[in-house]
Amino acid sequence: MLQSILVILGTLLITFVLFHLEGAQALARSIYTSPRASQAQIESVIKLYGFDLPVWDQFWREIVRYVHLDFGKSPTSGQTVLELIKTDLPRSLILIGESTIFAVAVALPLGVFQTVRRNRFEDYALTGIAFVFYAMPAFLLGSLMILIFIVHLHWFGLISQTQSVWSVATSRNVIPPLLTLSAVTVAAFSRYMRSSMMDALTEDYVRTAKAKGAGQGRVLFRHAFRNALIPIITLLGLSLPAIAGGAVITETVFNYPGMGFLTAQAATNNEVEVVVGTTVVAVVLTVAGSLIADILYVVADPRIRYAKH
Repeated sequence: MLQSILVILGTLLITFVLFHLEGAQALARSIYTSPRASQAQIESVIKLYGFDLPVWDQFWREIVRYVHLDFGKSPTSGQTVLELIKTDLPRSLILIGESTIFAVAVALPLGVFQTVRRNRFEDYALTGIAFVFYAMPAFLLGSLMILIFIVHLHWFGLISQTQSVWSVATSRNVIPPLLTLSAVTVAAFSRYMRSSMMDALTEDYVRTAKAKGAGQGRVLFRHAFRNALIPIITLLGLSLPAIAGGAVITETVFNYPGMGFLTAQAATNNEVEVVVGTTVVAVVLTVAGSLIADILYVVADPRIRYAKH
């Protein structure tokens, strides 16, 4: 918990420094959507954002704003950044959540299967496929998905900005961006699961189970599988930033109306406040996900306990 707080504060400090370096003149240009902001407009921005205050006072002021979920307004739409995030964040959570669940559901059985068939044709073939998808950039895979399944085959369409959250979650049109986002995760998780299972099968408790006459299925799933999940949970927690970062690229390629697409558009339009707001929210959610992964260690392995000292 303390580490999570420190990470969030450190990220807020970095975000504040970047925001501060942007300067009053650049902020005035983005807010007033003018290549040349007048001196009066620049002075209004200086007063509005407290650029005339000492640096630490400005930092504290920004923290207070973020705690109250005040990220300012979008100069393009006129809506507050919080309103934009409330609209687009649920769709991003759906995409990230579904892709993560899909990746875990596919990668874990693949890893176990490769362990059973290790050093055989099936193992080598799946390893080669995993390396291909792991090395393929998300924008390239997404473009291929659009070209093949949307443009030529017409199997899917694009998600509309007007669709409700439930409609997005249950729409088949979410499948192409879901597969694009989860491809790298499946490739990485299956390789780690294979390696983790191989390590677990060399442990003493597995040899003892085999000596007692336990069958291969019982040894794999009763003894080795649960202990092999510990590194996977660690990997899942550490992969959340990469998954969230991949969502920005994937949403942009598919014009998926989520927070990643919102961030990309805001960066293109020089909407600094929107970028800062979405960044802060993404960091908090990522840290929370990593913390949950730490707690899940106890579920996977009862031997792990958080003791009071």
